[in-house]
Amino acid sequence: MTSLRMSVLDKQEQEAVHEYSLLNLSENGVLVRSQTVLRMLEESGADVDHRTGVARFAESMVSEALAKAPKQFKLRAREPGNDLEVPVTGCVPHVATDGLTVYTLDVETGRRRGATRDDLADFAKLADALDAVDFFWPIVTVSDVPEAAHSVHEMWTSLQGCAMHVQGMCLSRLDAITEVNLAALLVGGKEELKKRPIFSVILCSISPLSFERGLVEAQVELARAGIPVVTMSMSISGLSSPVTFAGTIVNINTENLASLIITQFAQPGAPHVYCSESAPVDVLSGNMNYTAPELLPISVAAGQMARRYELPSMVGSWGIGGGGLSQSTSLSMIAGGLMRVFSDTDLSCGFGGLDNDLGCSLEQMLIDSFEWENLTAYMKEYTIDREMAALDVVKEVGHGNTFLTHPHTARKFKDELFLIDRKKMKDWTTFVDGRISEARDTAKKMLREHVVEKIDPELTKEGDRLIKEYEKALVT
Repeated sequence: MTSLRMSVLDKQEQEAVHEYSLLNLSENGVLVRSQTVLRMLEESGADVDHRTGVARFAESMVSEALAKAPKQFKLRAREPGNDLEVPVTGCVPHVATDGLTVYTLDVETGRRRGATRDDLADFAKLADALDAVDFFWPIVTVSDVPEAAHSVHEMWTSLQGCAMHVQGMCLSRLDAITEVNLAALLVGGKEELKKRPIFSVILCSISPLSFERGLVEAQVELARAGIPVVTMSMSISGLSSPVTFAGTIVNINTENLASLIITQFAQPGAPHVYCSESAPVDVLSGNMNYTAPELLPISVAAGQMARRYELPSMVGSWGIGGGGLSQSTSLSMIAGGLMRVFSDTDLSCGFGGLDNDLGCSLEQMLIDSFEWENLTAYMKEYTIDREMAALDVVKEVGHGNTFLTHPHTARKFKDELFLIDRKKMKDWTTFVDGRISEARDTAKKMLREHVVEKIDPELTKEGDRLIKEYEKALVT
């Protein structure tokens, strides 16, 4: 099979990134702001300085962690038909919504406002209804719950709102324990959850080379519960990593290897995903620059390193990232945003996002689902063999004649050629203001008509009770 894929590092350069990462881990080490995790690492063979909180790792620990890490596993879902295999068996990544935006556009008024659990439930339901969405990343940070509890509420709302795999977040060990307990309710207990992890968690290392206490203690708890850990390096060139391309890639790789060590020495064989959401700094604002041309090669290089280690990856998000619905942007920025999914990533995200991931809308989620269907046509696999070369057909058609009327063309064209939905292209195009209402009406119709697999009301009540206990524990 052959397919369109990008590369930026040759074999020698991949080996160089690996070697520099090993030096980084053994000489500079990583800061771990948790004494319990530091003790675990020290008992596993790390060189730990408890005064500074820095742990250094020999090459042997890296090799052992890579050997223990599973090379493939499934992201399970409430509905088994929605289970996802990683790495992907074809060349099209599993794709999710955007995540953790801070505002939404009201579907009735179009006005910008903070999002609630009801909004999140609507996004989850629409994601469940859209064939293009494979798993759900809680797309909004809900504002109608205690701030410290938002991650747990988002997980519980999402697990109820869709029957797909949910990829959320945790802020602490208590968050992790609570989310495990909630998910265990829905699958029949913690042992069954280890077999069917219906959620995973993104946990960010704090670049450069540090792990915050709440997140790293949650990581250990989740690994021991069998929950897939997606540890995201958000290396910002010139701000939280060296400004050079090589320095950024080595920082991404070092943080991922350190995170893998934490997961595998906490629980050998725990599912783990190599992850990066890294980009250069915007020197005018100090923010991450999601429109920088360097973002594409950074994503591609991270994907190559994940493949080198044979680890499932989430390194290539996608989307245009305009300032709002139907706002135009330059062709080069569009191309860079869309091409990141060719970075050999297994998981991707971005449906519904606006304003460089600050906002989201139901309409944009629907438009993105259509754009994704078109984009996947570029990721098609092709077979080169005698049958597909069709020499017998060439002989039958003869020199200078047409293949249009030959039965072979009629049999094969639907498999070989992509046919765009012209009505959707006309109605939902991102850059025509007058067509946004079409997407809005369609989204509202899908929310009215789509039915998500129900959860036993008694389990819902028990989950709500667990969250009340969790909120009490937050303030004690």
